[in-house]
Amino acid sequence: MSELLEILHPSYVLRNALYGGMLTGLVLPLVGVLMYARRMVFLGVALPQLSTCGIAAAVFWHLTLHQQDPVHSDFLLALIGSTIVTTGTLFLLAMIERNSRSLVEGRIGVVYILAGAITVLLLASERVPEVGITKLLQGQIIAISDSDMVILLASYSLIVMLLCLFRRELLLVSVDRDMALSLGKQMWVWDLVLYGSVGFAISLGVLMVGPLLTFAFLLLPVMTAERMAKRFSAMPIIAALLGVIIAFTGFVVSYFLDWPTSATDALVAYIILAMITVVRWMLTKKTAQA
Repeated sequence: MSELLEILHPSYVLRNALYGGMLTGLVLPLVGVLMYARRMVFLGVALPQLSTCGIAAAVFWHLTLHQQDPVHSDFLLALIGSTIVTTGTLFLLAMIERNSRSLVEGRIGVVYILAGAITVLLLASERVPEVGITKLLQGQIIAISDSDMVILLASYSLIVMLLCLFRRELLLVSVDRDMALSLGKQMWVWDLVLYGSVGFAISLGVLMVGPLLTFAFLLLPVMTAERMAKRFSAMPIIAALLGVIIAFTGFVVSYFLDWPTSATDALVAYIILAMITVVRWMLTKKTAQA
């Protein structure tokens, strides 16, 4: 009990890791709900990989021009590179989707493979110190500084504000584009807001918690909320609350068991999803037998 109180104390040395994880767990499921509504769930696998590729490209570009070792705390450089690559690819895929009848999953798979290959090749360069960049690409949740926390809080606050202010429009263009067109909505404007928010949120997530947990926060709380919510309108709230619970529980478990925080969070999210799925199956079976 004393150790738990120590974690909750404002002066706790890893407080930024705890609060940063909880903030990421709050925002990414909100983005994940929109991706779920837009049927972009499978794209959630490729986007963290794209973000990782953007980080590697930004570091490589910086080294090529400046001929010096990267500053591992250069959070802004990595964020810019990650956001440009992620958001740019989203818009490219959206444009191709409008003018092509080929399988969407196939294009996403191609993007994932290409991003992974480019990342490996960039990291293989002698210009990039492998150890330092590898830590950056895996997420630095334990090493979140006060300045990084300010950037995370300000950025995610902006994203949440956009998602709340334009919730109806974003859901409309995601769920029923034909109706949105009939109502005179400017599709390219809302696509810009949606893809920009998704790309920026995922880029921050990869930098903070790594690709694995970013995808877990995008998908698992949303799937769990879908099994719990009676209405779609309740899904964002439930998913966001689940994300916060997962981040806090995972951090506490990782602290006591000395496990990696990101992997522990992902495991906790999966366990919660499995438990809710079993409970829902049992209730459905009981109702059918009644």
